[in-house]
Amino acid sequence: MIILPKKNRVFIFLAFLLFSCSNAQTKQIIPAADQPDLYLPLLKNKSVGVYTNQTGRVGDKYLVDFLLENNIKVIKIFSPEHGFRGNNEDGKEIQDDKDAKTGIPILSVYGKKKKPSVLDLAGLDILVFDIQDVGVRFYTFISSMSYAMEAAAENGIPFVILDRPNPNGFYVDGPVLKTEFKSFIGLHPVPVVYGMTIGEYARMVKGEKWINQATELTLTVIPLANYSHDKKYELPVAPSPNLPNSRSIYLYPSICYFEGAEVSVGRGTSKPFQLIGYPESPVGDTVFTPQSISGASLNPPFKNQLCKGFDLSRISVKELQNRTSINWEFVWEMYKAHKGNPFFKANNYFGLLAGSDLLRKSLENGLSIEDFRALYQTDLNDFLKIRAKYLMYE
Repeated sequence: MIILPKKNRVFIFLAFLLFSCSNAQTKQIIPAADQPDLYLPLLKNKSVGVYTNQTGRVGDKYLVDFLLENNIKVIKIFSPEHGFRGNNEDGKEIQDDKDAKTGIPILSVYGKKKKPSVLDLAGLDILVFDIQDVGVRFYTFISSMSYAMEAAAENGIPFVILDRPNPNGFYVDGPVLKTEFKSFIGLHPVPVVYGMTIGEYARMVKGEKWINQATELTLTVIPLANYSHDKKYELPVAPSPNLPNSRSIYLYPSICYFEGAEVSVGRGTSKPFQLIGYPESPVGDTVFTPQSISGASLNPPFKNQLCKGFDLSRISVKELQNRTSINWEFVWEMYKAHKGNPFFKANNYFGLLAGSDLLRKSLENGLSIEDFRALYQTDLNDFLKIRAKYLMYE
């Protein structure tokens, strides 16, 4: 038996502690769908409806295919924006269909209706929701989930969420949505970036009674393993055609407002949400020409027109990960570049994206970014208190 000197024993013990803490931090995040023992028993011998798209995977298998292989009776699939297989362009209406592989009916909740009808839910014992969110208020899947929760509550159907990491879950920022700006790209009084997983968000929707008959809803959130909000997570599957990589996802909350302005965000190029510019822009060192791209952007803004602006793909992913707030400089720069020329589109889409008229008025009145931030800080602090009640992870 070898007895080490006391000094060496202390050193080894400290090294072991550091290794253990480091190992805990670097454990791989495991989405709820990849922990089937936690949810398959809830679905056994039930008629199941599944809200999902191409991001709902168990390993490399679609969730629906996995459930069927495990003798779960899936009788209906609900398809949100982009469709069940995720190959429809942004904003395109989804039609009712039948899955070619399984023969299961696919019911659209991104077309003539956003909320399932009583007939849609007929015959279901339980609803399962598994869609990757990106943690930004105007990304429509949280609205789809809210309507699904409400329909489930009104019809007495239990609702199960398979939780997934939020790639923008490491900060909270932006104006809180005002009621008069409520729309499908913003249903609830939350900031642009809310720093919650989709499961935590669902708990908040129910707990704050933001849907009809919220208290009647039986909600189960299957949790992630090894997740904390400060962990960075690279999505294994693109959440939508125009968010193809981590850089676009990190930039999304800072530049999506240009969808309501006379500025391109790179739709119709190989770098969607990584380019900003417009024809005859007086600023920028990059040129690009948006074109029709099947499955992504058939009619992008400034189609076939040469645009000038900035290539944001030059910003490193690490730099974007280190931010703890929305980068408003892009909006301020583009607004100033228009110099009195029309900037906002006439349909008030800019306001709906921003969630209030605060951003527009700040630009029009020549406020600084710091002054603008100060205007929404009280509402943001109030939201943080609400958010804290529903967090499931450190």
